[in-house]
Parts: sequence; C-alpha cells; structure tokens
Amino acid sequence: MQLGVLSGKVAVVTASTKGIGLAIARRLARDGAQVMISSRKQDSVDQALGQLLAEGLSVSGTVCHVGKNKDQELLVNETLRRHGRIDILVSNAATNPFIGRILDCPEEVWDKTFEVNVKAPFLLTKLVVPHMELQGGGSIVLVGSVAGYRPFPTIGVYSISKTALLGLTKLLADELAPANIRVNGIAPGLIKTQFSAFLWSDDNSRQRFEKIISMRRFGEPEECAGTVSFLCSQDATYITGETIAMSGGFHCRL
Repeated sequence: MQLGVLSGKVAVVTASTKGIGLAIARRLARDGAQVMISSRKQDSVDQALGQLLAEGLSVSGTVCHVGKNKDQELLVNETLRRHGRIDILVSNAATNPFIGRILDCPEEVWDKTFEVNVKAPFLLTKLVVPHMELQGGGSIVLVGSVAGYRPFPTIGVYSISKTALLGLTKLLADELAPANIRVNGIAPGLIKTQFSAFLWSDDNSRQRFEKIISMRRFGEPEECAGTVSFLCSQDATYITGETIAMSGGFHCRL
C-alpha cells in the first residue's frame, strides 16, 4: 500500500538486496519513494528487483561495491540519470570479515572493515551532498549497530567501526544542518539476517543471546525499516545527529 509519506522523494539504499537493506528499500518504496537499490552482485540486484517490482513498487537497481570509488560514482550518477535528484541516502553496506580475539585480527582486516563501514559512508555522503544542497535539503541515514555502543568480543573490529560511525553521524549532522540536510542513524540490535547467522543459527548461541535481550527474541529486518522511513519523512524534520537503537531492550549506551 502506498502510504505517501515519502511521495516525490528519490532514495538510494546501499546493500539493499537482502536483510535489513532490502526491508528498508521495500518500506521506503511502499511509503511512496522511488528507490535505487544496489549490491555487489548483478544476480542479487536482479533477484531483489524482481521481488519488489512484482509488489508494484517503484524501484530500480545497479551494481555497487561501496569500497570502490567508481562504483559509488556510478550509483549516484545512475540515480540522477534515472530520477534527476537524490533526496535520501541510506548507507547500509557493512562488512565483518573476522571473528575472534581483536589482538589476533590482521592489519588488512582492520583496513577493509574501516574502508567499507566508515570511509564508504563518508565518501557517499560527499557525493550526494552537492545535489541535496542544490535542491534545498535531504536526509541521510547511516546504519550502525548496537555493537557500536557495546562492543562484542568476537567482532571487536566491526564493533569499533560502528562506534566511529556514531561520531561520523553527529559531526556530519552539525556541518550539514545549515544546508537543511539531516543526518541520523539507526543501531539495530540482534536482527535475524544472513549477516548475523553466526549468532543465531546455533541453538546454544541463540539461546545465550536471547537471555540478554529484554524481549527474549531476535528482531526481524522489517522492524528496522519503519524507523528509517520516519527519519526521512516530514515527521522528523527537527531530528538530526541522533542514532536510534532498536535492540529489543538489549542495553547499549556508551
């Protein structure tokens, strides 16, 4: 159903062919936005487009590896070519290539993690901001994690990169506020996606984590999407620099 709260808006969502990214893309489109989805693989883009178009949603898609500058430029330019503007950027892409003790993490893994999880959102923001400025404003949402507030021992580098994202959100919000560009974040908790499968696919692991969640369950991707739509809508025009945790009651504050 087209609710219309984002009618006339054009949104770009990275890593949006499955999990939280796909749920966000679907919700923004259902709320009236024209959405550009992306993924590293063409097959993934095609499959997600098939699903969303079959639902009658206004979506298009392109391949984008956010760690590659040329792909970032292609994503922005293709969106402008198709739709003429960009009102919303949702930076969802992230990587977690290492599980284990942080002191055992190789230097190249640190570099890759920060390149994708912190540097890429920053560079994408730099690309879209001039276009948002020309049209009088926009909304940017950076997808973080509760691990940014409360680092997980086995995913230490990933956690630290998400802590950095909290700072990036606040600083960008401050600098871009005069241009009527709002920058906010979400911090999903333990959400049941392929990305987090190592936490919930094993019964013992799942039960251990469920004990520290007040709601005693993992979240679903769709439970993150509505908050993103809200942050991009007219209902949130006085909100910037905030990161909203959606954790089922899992305590997560610096």
